[in-house]
Order: sequence, then structure tokens, then C-alpha cells
Amino acid sequence: MTMDWFEREGIKVKFKKWISATAASLLLATLLVSATPVAHADEASTRTIAEESIYDLLVDRFFNGSGTNDFDTNTQDPTKFAGGDFAGLQDKLKFIGEMGFTIVSIGPIFATEKYDGSMLTSYSTIERHFGTSEEFQSVVEAYKAKNMSIMVDFPLNNVSPNHEWAKDSAKKDWIASTNNGQVQWDLTNKDVQEALIKSATDFVSTYDVGGVRLTNIVGADTEFIDAMIAALKDTKKSLFVISNEESDANFDASFSPATADIYRNIFKNVDKDSSKLMEPFTGEKPTQIMVDSLDTHRFTFDSATENMFPPTRLKMAMGALFMMPGIPVVQYGTEIAMNGEEKPDTHQIYNFKTDTELIDYIKNVQSLRNQSATLRNGDFEVITNENGLLVFTRTSDEEKWVIMVNNTGKTQRVDLTPAQIGEGKMLNGILHEEKVRINEKDVYPVILDREMVEVYQIKNDEGFNIPYMVALGLVWVIFIGFVVVIIRRGKVRRKEQDVPK
Repeated sequence: MTMDWFEREGIKVKFKKWISATAASLLLATLLVSATPVAHADEASTRTIAEESIYDLLVDRFFNGSGTNDFDTNTQDPTKFAGGDFAGLQDKLKFIGEMGFTIVSIGPIFATEKYDGSMLTSYSTIERHFGTSEEFQSVVEAYKAKNMSIMVDFPLNNVSPNHEWAKDSAKKDWIASTNNGQVQWDLTNKDVQEALIKSATDFVSTYDVGGVRLTNIVGADTEFIDAMIAALKDTKKSLFVISNEESDANFDASFSPATADIYRNIFKNVDKDSSKLMEPFTGEKPTQIMVDSLDTHRFTFDSATENMFPPTRLKMAMGALFMMPGIPVVQYGTEIAMNGEEKPDTHQIYNFKTDTELIDYIKNVQSLRNQSATLRNGDFEVITNENGLLVFTRTSDEEKWVIMVNNTGKTQRVDLTPAQIGEGKMLNGILHEEKVRINEKDVYPVILDREMVEVYQIKNDEGFNIPYMVALGLVWVIFIGFVVVIIRRGKVRRKEQDVPK
């Protein structure tokens, strides 16, 4: 075969990919016309945390945007500071924003002897490896301008022996113990409680953060934590206050380490027992749901141990979790299948040169969630949940969605009835452009290949989508015309080459 043939075929393949992408974009735009638009800045204060999604990262491990604070850094030693900073967060604002996250949790940012903030030396000074207080405030403002808020960790315990309070001889009775090289405060001491509350509220009143995550709360009674939460919200009423530990305190969202384990075990392989799927939603508060963790092994480690392909496993998990009624929490690196069994291997430096397929998938799924209030906080009803096959609905007065998760090893079919879907309706699949109409047996036969998620918008069946068909027809006309031009040019080129010199 000639080089001309290979050139033409290569061009046609690329153009077909462009057609597929264009058609998908047209379909997405057509199907979402009736969806609720994304909240504008003036609506942000009325949103509840149940409508948010959280991107959880460590400043030091994300992106190095400025060399001015790169002292005593070593990117080859995973226990040392690597150079990530506030300037890096500013540089990657668009990257995070395009994935659709509304809250960016950046860990502890106070002066610390370890990159992950696990050895704090102050509750008031910003860690200089990360940048200046002015740079931090600039990051907060930049993200807020794009309808994203910054959340910061505030550890109540387990600080460095060099913490400024620990070195103050007048505060000796503030220390309850010293274990594993860290200081544990006496959280029953009223002076300690008052000092912690003042430090946290001073921070919130100084920087316009959107949330605080209280960590290392073991040993703190509920009354004290509730007092701190109340003080923080008195300082800023719209502030979200959560934790990454179980507690009966009045946090805006609940947390359980068992939640991550439940979803890890469901999605790390196909055909897994999914009977515990609903356990995280038994409480009154919205709950944080995730499959990954910065404190234990990564989900990629789990799925690879099962000899499964982690990106496919993560698509299954993300497709389901973003459509469920909890608060999705995604740890940095999950979207590039970051691996690791324990810290610091689970805290790798972010690699921005990896394949973007999973990132693009998260963008698409979160785009749906952010466009539709129903997908964020609509009624949730499970139709089918059996060993990896999950079908559920999200419903409101405005719209209804059906989500099918085929986390099994074979193609699955579920027949939905008019009682479940409605009379005269059709299901428009958005991720894979699937359309389902009622058949002669008076059911909607929903069929999905193995290891796939589809999100169906239920609409009135009005026949063919004329605008979409016209647009798609135009795309094909352009493609055919393009191929004809290429073939003609190839023939002219060959004739010129055949002419004797």
C-alpha cells in the first residue's frame, strides 16, 4: 500500500474521532437543555454541603509554582518537602475547576516540620514552604471567583514537640502525653479548649476560607467540639465544618472510615457483593463518600491486587459515587490512578503528564451533576442492587434520571416499567449516547455492556430529535466532502508522479 493510502486512512480515523466527539457534544447539549443550571455566585451561600464535591489534596505534593520557597526540598526523598506551594494551586486553578469540584480541601497549612502537616509548630503562622499569607489569601480569592471554596485542616492534636505552646513553660499542664514523637494536648483542659477555639476562629476571620476540617479529634468530647463548631460558624455563617473522623458532634456532614471500605470492596472488582451500598446513608446528615484515602492504601492498589485494570475500576466507582446522594470526596491522584500501599508512597508528587482519559470522564460526570440540582439533592430510590448490578433513580418535581451501573463481568439487561419511568417517555443516555424507548412488551429494555455506567435522562418521547439529527447530518456531509477532497488530491498527486520527467 502507498504512503498516500496510509495518510488518507490516518486522516479519516482522526476525523471520525472528531465526529464522535462532536456528536457527543451535540447530544449532551441537547439533552441538558431542561437541566437546572449551575449555581451562580449569588446562590453559593444558599447551597448545602450535600450539593458540593470535594477535591482533597496536599499542597506540598500538588504543584510547584514558585522556586522562591524551595529551601531544603528533595523530590527524590518521599519523606521530605517536595516544593508544592500556593503559587502552584493558583496555576492549577483551571485544571481543578474543569473537573467540576466545588470545594478544594488543601490539608493543614500551618507551620510544620513535615510536608503533610503532621508535625505542626504553630496554629497561627503559615508554613513558609507553601508561601506567604498574602499568597494564600490570593489563592482563596482566585478560587472563590470561580465558585470554588478552599477548605483547610485544623488538627486539634498530635503536634510537634517544638510547637510554640509546647515550648512555653507556662503551658506545661496543657500537655497530656507525648507518643510517637508527637505531643497530645489535654483536650479536657479549659485553657487548651479556649486557645484552640481562638486560634481556629482567628484563622477564619483572617482568611476567607469556605470550610474547616477538624482533624485529630480523638480525646475531644462532643461538647467541646460543638462549642468550636458554633464559634467558627459565628465567625462566618456560611462556613462548612466537617471532620475526617467519626463523631457525634454537630458537623455539617458525617464521616465513617467504613464508608471508603464499603465502596472499595464493591468496586475493586466485578461481581462483588454490593448489599452494603446503602449503609452510609442511614444517618440524618449528608455523608462523605469516597473510595480512596490519603491515610491508608490507594484504591488503585486494591484493584491492582485483584488483577483488575485500575482506570476502568475507577470509572465504575466515580460514575456511581457522583450520582449518589452523598458528598463525593476525591483524593488528589485518584483521577490518574495514583498507587501506593501506605504513606508516603500514597502521597506521590502529582504527575500532570499522565493520560487524561479518567480526568475527562470525571469532567463529564461532574458536569451532569453540577448542571442538575436533581442529581445533587433529588430523591434517591434503588431499583436494582445485586452483586454489582445497580440501577437507581434521582427524582424531583422538575426532572427524573435513571442511573445504571453494570459492575459485572457480562452485559446486563433491566426491564423498566411505565410505573417506574412514566407513560410516553424515553430514556436518553448521555455518557454513551444510548436511547431507550418502550417496546412491544410494554417495558423499557435498558441494556448495558460490562463495566460501564450510563446516566439516562427521562424525557417525553417526541420522536426523533430533529435539531440533533440535522446537526449530525451536517457533520457527516462535511466528513464525506473532506474525504472526497483528500481522494481527489491523492489522484492528482499520483498523476503528477507518473508524468515522465
